[in-house]
Amino acid sequence: MSTDLLAIASRARAGLLATFFFMGVVSMAWVARIPEIRDANGLNNGQLGLILISSTVGAILGAQLAGRLVHTYGTQAVIRIAIFIMPLGLILMGLSSSPITLIFGLFIMGLGYSSMDIASNTQAVVIEKLLGRRVMSSFHAMWSTGAFATTVLGGAIAKYVSPRDNLVGVGIVCFFLFIPAVRMLLSSDQDEHSGGEDETDAKIPFFGKSVLPLWGMGIGLLGGLIAEGAASDWGAILLRDDMGYGIGVNASAFAVFSLAMITSRFLGDRALDHFGPRKTVLYGGYLGGIGLGAGIAIGVPLSDSQPILALIIVNIGFACAGLGIGPMFPAYILAASEVPGIASSIAIARVGVIGIAGYFIGPSVTGALAQVLTLPVAMMYPVLMLLLAGYQSHIIKK
Repeated sequence: MSTDLLAIASRARAGLLATFFFMGVVSMAWVARIPEIRDANGLNNGQLGLILISSTVGAILGAQLAGRLVHTYGTQAVIRIAIFIMPLGLILMGLSSSPITLIFGLFIMGLGYSSMDIASNTQAVVIEKLLGRRVMSSFHAMWSTGAFATTVLGGAIAKYVSPRDNLVGVGIVCFFLFIPAVRMLLSSDQDEHSGGEDETDAKIPFFGKSVLPLWGMGIGLLGGLIAEGAASDWGAILLRDDMGYGIGVNASAFAVFSLAMITSRFLGDRALDHFGPRKTVLYGGYLGGIGLGAGIAIGVPLSDSQPILALIIVNIGFACAGLGIGPMFPAYILAASEVPGIASSIAIARVGVIGIAGYFIGPSVTGALAQVLTLPVAMMYPVLMLLLAGYQSHIIKK
């Protein structure tokens, strides 16, 4: 590789690391404030779960559009549009005092997030190729770092700053911070994805033998992201409503989950090199599923008599889930990009649209189950999905 090309790839990597960080900040900024936003909109768990479907619709639409747009116009162009959409969704969520506004905000967030996610991961594949070494997991580590930072911030200021000011402020600041980061990315003539409309490898059937591997990977990613979405959106409510912990402390579940994901993702490139994507997903799915299930099953009943011990146990469960889920997305995305005969942006979009839908569908289904049963019982659904994600590793060739 020429020195100039290496410098371009290194600069793009720095820009993409920042982009992933701010994506994590914006997409997760509302997590610590979910109980307050739910109450401000007059919703119960079941109603909130149904409303979360709007973000699923936005995510599916965004991912579907992003694959074609990336292939036609390049990754940077799609990301430039998405940096307007994501913060707008967050701002609307913060301003919501009626379900209609919240629904619209969640839809916009899902649309912008999935578009940026597909485009960013597609560019990450090219940067890794140009640099000649594993870097994919480090991008996702920065996403988790951003998610952790925004969760800690939300929990720390919850007693002093309203959800409205919190989310609107984060949305506005991150919009301006996205701009210089995105300017550093690979342009359309550098990222191998400005392919035009006539590329046959960009036109794949929805079903069929040729796309079966993508469906298998998508289902695996779906399972992992269902668990991630449930931990994100219901962890604080579980600790508050079912275990009795107050504002700030109830955000510890997702904070611990995020910290564990950061750790596993910063180590993820080494894990992918050592174990390969298949074993990394296998081990992570079983560790995360068993750990999270045991933590909730033991911690919730114990919270009445031993609140401190119960808090430790349930957070260990969320930590196991974070450690297990962390490398899954990078592993499945890398595997999808290597399916022969299909443009990587299209393959990533197909796997992503299935998986990202799970990230948003998971909380909705969990909420519906919680309304009929209880939230601790409903959380066994994402536990089972995480075990499914580990099982689906057999689809990955190496």
